[in-house]
Amino acid sequence: MTGVAVLLGVLLVVAVGAAWYWRGVDTAAGAAAAAVAEAPPPGDAESAGSDGERDDLLAERLRAVVDHLQWAVVIWDAEGQEIYRNRVARAMFEARDSQVLVAAAIEELRADALAGRSVRREVDVFGPPVGSFLVVARPFRVRSLDDPGAAGSAGDAGAAQVDGAVAMVEDRTLQRRIETVRRDFVANISHELKTPIGAVGLLAETVIDEPDPAVVERLATRMIAETDRLGRTVDDLLELSSIEFGDDAEFEDVELAALVAEAEDRLGSAPAQAGIEIRRDVPTGVVIHGDRRQLVSALANLVDNAVKYSADGSEITVGATVAGAGEDDPEGTVLLSVADAGIGVPRRDLDRIFERFYRVDRARSRRTGGTGLGLAIVRHVAANHGGDVRVESTEGVGSVFTLVLPPRHSAPPGPPDGSDGGDER
Repeated sequence: MTGVAVLLGVLLVVAVGAAWYWRGVDTAAGAAAAAVAEAPPPGDAESAGSDGERDDLLAERLRAVVDHLQWAVVIWDAEGQEIYRNRVARAMFEARDSQVLVAAAIEELRADALAGRSVRREVDVFGPPVGSFLVVARPFRVRSLDDPGAAGSAGDAGAAQVDGAVAMVEDRTLQRRIETVRRDFVANISHELKTPIGAVGLLAETVIDEPDPAVVERLATRMIAETDRLGRTVDDLLELSSIEFGDDAEFEDVELAALVAEAEDRLGSAPAQAGIEIRRDVPTGVVIHGDRRQLVSALANLVDNAVKYSADGSEITVGATVAGAGEDDPEGTVLLSVADAGIGVPRRDLDRIFERFYRVDRARSRRTGGTGLGLAIVRHVAANHGGDVRVESTEGVGSVFTLVLPPRHSAPPGPPDGSDGGDER
């Protein structure tokens, strides 16, 4: 059997069989089917000239399909000579970083596959860059190209029955990262909800046996506070989830000054009760393109944080500037900042304050009713608008949080990939 026939059969198995094995290559399988459908039919001399030309044409089309799969694919003949390596595999074998370990695993599994055994190995590399890969190698047999089942996996067969071997590598790095984020999130939310629920239960048990009305009233007040805290946490979780996935986002032109006023109104009387003055330094007539609800939520969370971590009687400044030509940011970029003279953020915590439920001062956050999700919301709103959020802070002096929004002519991207972001100081 010719090398073209072997390659053709295996490419067909890889392109179509990938959809079955990994349950996620509908596009590749469809493309392979299209390539087969477009190939000249057997014996059509006018279209292909000969069976050999037809095979070459079909092999070339299938090779193009497999070359665009997201997995590395390597094919060997029965003698162990490599006859095909797709684009991802070429990059993997040429890598000078940790992916060389994956290439080494492919070579190690080749002997098992050529001996008629289907083998798989998970390879975790610790960087740089960090990654997780699944390597699968299996033998194959090629019969006649005129047979509808021209090529297929030989399963566990003897070496004499094997016409070659194929190895495929799936990059599971993102999947593992998502699993880790999900696991950490479940652990964090379980802890965050368990605390107020446990407090309410304990207070309720105490109230049952308490004869003093004054004590009952005090305990009931604490129960209300804990249930309010629980409700705020759930509300922020729902809001964060909605913003992360871009649910019901409606982008429109929004007047910046009106946006700031709406965000301040959302805070209610909290600043006044603390004797904190909010000073606006926002030019009129500036219009940004975005989702009003998300932008109000982000700005309200920034101002709310500033109120919670500022001394009574201090001042908070909400300012906005538009980048001009020649500045660090592209011309037309809107920089919306919230500056306070509060406790500041220690340098060691600056990289973590956007994580969900991360708090620099947990005791103060508990006293002020923080949920630990505010800055996570801000970060995702910025990402949804193709922007960013920056922070400058000096411990004991104050902080400046800046929401960076791109010029109006820049189209916002889709919602972020589930990357994590966090909250209050």
